[in-house]
Amino acid sequence: MFALFRLNYHNQYYAAWSDAQQLGQVKRLWLEALGHFSSDLILMGARRAIEGSDYLPTLNRMLASCSEALGELGLPTANAAYEEACLAPSPKADAAWTHPIAYLAGRDTGWYLLANHTRNEAWPAFQVHYNQWLRRALSGETLVIPERKAIDAPREEDVMSNDQRKAALSALKEQLGF
Repeated sequence: MFALFRLNYHNQYYAAWSDAQQLGQVKRLWLEALGHFSSDLILMGARRAIEGSDYLPTLNRMLASCSEALGELGLPTANAAYEEACLAPSPKADAAWTHPIAYLAGRDTGWYLLANHTRNEAWPAFQVHYNQWLRRALSGETLVIPERKAIDAPREEDVMSNDQRKAALSALKEQLGF
């Protein structure tokens, strides 16, 4: 991203970040702020910012560019997907998801972890899975929520009568020594 900025905004880039120490501090700040986006998405956001402005983008503009890039792709941000996954009712596969990426990242993270642990504990795992699914979506893969399969009704010959159940229970008790 900074290489793109240096190439496109040469004079502005060196005027804004003249020394290496300052540039290192800026990079750390931007990494912290943009860390929830995948590297592919950050590059998309940087290209959007370059194409849309004659001036070196601010951190705020980069955050907006990355979010806009997600929106154009029909994808929720990692934060929006996390909140959606945490608040989705059960059964999860039947919930009204804004995009399959939220379901898939939640499923891979674990519904129990999302429902029963703090954000500090669950967010890092969710973010890893979200970014994995995001890379797949950005590469053109179509993401889908798997269908829930209905359990077949028991066949009549497999259903035990009350007398058969009592006999089976008595045999089990005898076998176990009760």
